[in-house]
Amino acid sequence: MFRFGEPLYLYLLIVLPVLAAFYFYSNYRRRKRLRLYGDPQLLKELMPDVSKYRPDVKFWLMLAALGMIIFMMARPQFGSKMETVKRQGIETVVALDISNSMLAEDVTPSRLDKSKKLISRLVEKFNNDKVAMIVFAGEAFTQLPITSDYISAKMFLESITPSLISTQGTDIAGAIDLAMKSFTPNEGVGRAIVLITDGENHEGGAIEAAQAAAKKGIRVFVLGVGSPDGSPIPVEGSNEFRRDKDGNVIVTRLNEQMCQEIAKAGGGIYVRVDNTNNAEKALNAEINKLAKADVETQVYTEFDEQFQVLAWLALLLLAAELMILNRKNPLFKNVNLFKQK
Repeated sequence: MFRFGEPLYLYLLIVLPVLAAFYFYSNYRRRKRLRLYGDPQLLKELMPDVSKYRPDVKFWLMLAALGMIIFMMARPQFGSKMETVKRQGIETVVALDISNSMLAEDVTPSRLDKSKKLISRLVEKFNNDKVAMIVFAGEAFTQLPITSDYISAKMFLESITPSLISTQGTDIAGAIDLAMKSFTPNEGVGRAIVLITDGENHEGGAIEAAQAAAKKGIRVFVLGVGSPDGSPIPVEGSNEFRRDKDGNVIVTRLNEQMCQEIAKAGGGIYVRVDNTNNAEKALNAEINKLAKADVETQVYTEFDEQFQVLAWLALLLLAAELMILNRKNPLFKNVNLFKQK
């Protein structure tokens, strides 16, 4: 496994394009000033020792060396030893509705974006727990298998959009069924399915699926996102709204009754998600009540530092930059590596 020991230093990489832009701008201004003195070809003949390409080569070598130094400061590491450890935790499968209706903006900034932020904060509070992510619309599929790698969970979360599933609809039953298959076979572990949806179930069977989960000791918590009053569905990349075949604007409404029935059948609670943090607090309180048991996790326990390679590369780049002169060396006047053909 590869990781950075000090990943915050990677933010310094933004300096590289800034320096490159400044260098290009400086070259442009320099060439513009030179043209004021006379014909560029004549100036070139009057200054035969001035190299057109060497300053560029020196700059790019220096910039590459700086990039190597920044990566070196971030401490790249490779995991060298993996062990199975036992920790006290629970298992949670998040099933997120990504149908087009989740683009509605009756919750700020949208139902889907609000849900993603809620999941992100939920994952941040996990400690020694396992999490999996399922996305669903007209069908359901596993976005992230159950894991204790929270960094990967948040990374996969960022990539979730309605375009991941071409089949539109809201198959809540299919999502719950898939979630039940996502848990590990460990005994005695508290298990929960966190279903996040606007409740517009088009396929049926959701209540029966939640009852089946409850019989297996899996609690189903339902977070209803949206407003019962409804909201139009924006068309991405435009100021238009989705319309039906008759040209009428489609209004999507939160089906709280459906959400409440699913939560009741699954032995969990229903919480409405609005523009406050109340839903997050209520969900965390319920999840903390779940029984924690020994959860086996494969983790890397030793990491080898890899900065030495980058240090040597930076040193070689700096040495090459120092050896290249800005002007042509008269000792090598017959050797011009930077001459245009």
